[in-house]
Parts: sequence; C-alpha cells; structure tokens
Amino acid sequence: MPLRLAVRDIAFFERPVPFARPFRFGAVAINAATQVFVRVEIEVEGKGRATGASAEMLAPKWFDKRPHLTADQTIDGLRRSLLIARELYLANTGFDTAFGLHARCIGAQVAACAKEDIPALAAALGPAEIDKAILDALLRAERASFFDGMAGNIAGIDARLTPDLDDAAITRFLATRRRLDRVAIRHTVGMDDMIEGEGGIADFRENAGARYFKLKLNGDPAHDGARLARIGKELATLPYPTKLTLDANEQYADLTALSALADRLDHDVALAPIAVNLLYIEQPMPRDITKASSLGALAARSFIIDEADDSYDAFPAARALGYRGISSKSCKGIYKSIVNATRAAAWSADGGPYFISGEDLTCQAGLAVQQDLALGALIGVTHAERNGHHYVDGFAETPGVETEGFFATHPDLYRRDGAKVRLAIHDGDLLTGSLTVSGFASAVHPDWSTMQPLKRPTLRVSQEQAV
Repeated sequence: MPLRLAVRDIAFFERPVPFARPFRFGAVAINAATQVFVRVEIEVEGKGRATGASAEMLAPKWFDKRPHLTADQTIDGLRRSLLIARELYLANTGFDTAFGLHARCIGAQVAACAKEDIPALAAALGPAEIDKAILDALLRAERASFFDGMAGNIAGIDARLTPDLDDAAITRFLATRRRLDRVAIRHTVGMDDMIEGEGGIADFRENAGARYFKLKLNGDPAHDGARLARIGKELATLPYPTKLTLDANEQYADLTALSALADRLDHDVALAPIAVNLLYIEQPMPRDITKASSLGALAARSFIIDEADDSYDAFPAARALGYRGISSKSCKGIYKSIVNATRAAAWSADGGPYFISGEDLTCQAGLAVQQDLALGALIGVTHAERNGHHYVDGFAETPGVETEGFFATHPDLYRRDGAKVRLAIHDGDLLTGSLTVSGFASAVHPDWSTMQPLKRPTLRVSQEQAV
C-alpha cells in the first residue's frame, strides 16, 4: 500500500574515486571520477521521520556529449541538476506518495535545467538520486525490504506519466515480481582494454569468470570489425560459451555507417564468433539522429536505446522506429526503469520480444552497486554490465570503517582480497540475498563525516541565450 511522505531535508556530498585503469568509451577516457552521495530526511505520514541515502558516479561526457563542453563542464551540469531538483522537492511541503512527488517535479526539473543549457538526460540525474534516497528512507520507516515494498507498490507508482499504460498494469507487474537470486555480470571491454594475453579478456583474473561480455565500439566499421575479430578469437578460447552485447555510445554517425557494421556482422566469416553470440547492439547513433531515424531493415536485429532514453515516452518512440529494448540505469530513474519493464512485458505478451537490459555507469561498490543491482533483480534483468569491479580497485579510497560495514552486512556481495575489499563474483554472478534488508538494498549508510560537501558548480547559460 502506498505511503505518503514529505521531504524535510536533502544534503549532497561527494568523494573522489581513482580508477585502476583508464576507461575509454565513446570519445572520452576516464582515469578518475567523482561519486556523489545523497542524504534525505523525510516525514512519513503517521509514522515519524526517517533518513535515506543513495550514491552515483558523476560520469563526464556521457549525459552530455556535446563537443564544445569540457568534461568538467558536463560534471557541473550534473551538479546543477542535483541542486535544481533539491529546490523543487523541498518546495513541495505537503504529503504525497514517493512517486507522486517525483511526478510533480520531473517536468519542472527538465524545464529549469533547459534554461541553463542542461539536456534532459542530465536533468534526470537530480530527481533519480533524490528518489532513490527517499525510497530508502520510506522503506526503513516501514521496516520493509526493497523487494517486499515494491511488490506492494509502496511508492505509489501510477500511469500519470505514461498514458500508454494504465495504473492496473503497473500494479500487476510489481505484484508478480520475484527477486532474482543471481544476476550475471557482463564484463565490459573498453576501447583501451587489452584483448590478447595476460590481462586480456580471456584472462580469468581480468574477466572474473564472466559468461557475458559488453564490447565497446568506436563508430568506424572497419576498425570495429577488425577489433571484434580479435576479441572473437580470444573468447573462443574460454572453456564455456559466452554471450555478447555491443555498445557504440552514439559513435556511429548515421544509418549508412550502422548498415556497414551490420553487413560485416552478416558476411565476414572472421566475425562469425561475434555474430552468432550477439544479443543486442546498444545506442549506436547519436541521440538526435536516433530519434529521427527508422531502423528499417536493420530492425531485424535487436537494437536498444540508452543515451536516447531521456523521457518517459522515449521507449514507445524508439519502439516505433524499430528498437526492441531500452537500458535500465538507476541514474536515469528507478521509476522509469520499472514502467519500461512493465511496457516490455506487455508488448512481449502481444507478440514481442521486447526487453529491458541492465547497464551501468561504473556503479561503485557499496550503496550505488547494491541499489542498481536490486533494481535489476526486481525487474528481471538476468545479466548486467558491471564496470565498478573492473575499472576501480575494489572500494578504492573509501575509508576502512565504511568499507568494513558493507563487507560485514553484505558478505555474499563482497570478498576480502589482501588489503582490499571488492565485489564477490560467484561463477560469473552477483548474489542478491543480502539485499533483502530493510531499506533500499543496504543495511548500512556511508560515513558522511568522511566526505566533502557537493562542489558548487559554475552556472552556464544556453547557447541561445548567449547569442
């Protein structure tokens, strides 16, 4: 049953995260990043106050890839998204459901961010992180786990933002959810990652026994074809079968370039090990080109959108263009993932298949990876991209007391490796059993005293205003 709440306080913190190796995707390479943490205090009608938390990496040049912006400017846009959302959420002082509050703020959030030249995808980050923290507090107040609470639609998710659905469809979908005990990792192979030999993709110490792989593309069919052929040879040496996804991060300029890649996959015998095991291709073209281009004959393959998923109507619009799927990322909004999973189930029942995939933006060990993993386990994502265990060295520079808290309370998710604590991969899978605690998938909160307040961003104006 939905509960009503009012938000009484929202605070933001951040912590630097150094990478163990560079991560290159699209046109950017990352060697370090900033993780943002959100702490909210809510008042639950008739139940008193509760505190909740969330966390997410601020990924440069992903939410906003425009070439005239520096990486730091795109991070400032994300910080502004958070601050704008804070003002909107705190301005709503009356009691409402968690989803009702989100629905009242999301339109104003996108509009306010647009005035500061922040695109809709980046605008969504602020509400997404606040919503996760609110839900954590709400579940703690009710002493309910994420899975039990969502099965009863504790957040009050309805169809007011998705007129193609009705309230009953969402309620039925949630009521039938059963937590996946295991979610397979999909090992990311970045553009700068080694392919052959020690440290390559077939090295167990590197891939952690993954049976699923996500291969990054750079947008050049010839270059990508040659690289995929090398990867196919290495994967063929593994003693078990593998499944693959490709991700171009908007690097294929148009349908012509994309058709050239598809032709290679169809006819180049060197790419047969890739083609036969390929599940889907993720966000090949820029988001604006994607929204204006029907896939036509290419729709025979399974394509999904990711960066083009910047609104509640993005999935139906993509479906009309020939796309079969859409990514779930908690940084884009947990409620949007749930309604998109509801859509995929309904459309598939009418003759699909349509699906929602699990991707991530280097979700870090601790709160971020646990909440994103729980979301996937709820909506039926059987394998999910996990960058955090690969590009970051365990908990990195997270203070020891905080690290030990997560390790002690979620022993199926973490393991000790010398002086480090890192994600525990069990035969290529992450386990979800310890996520069934009260709250949003975490028995503990981060150590707020060890963080810095959110850095104040530099305000930008849109190019139209500057003219």
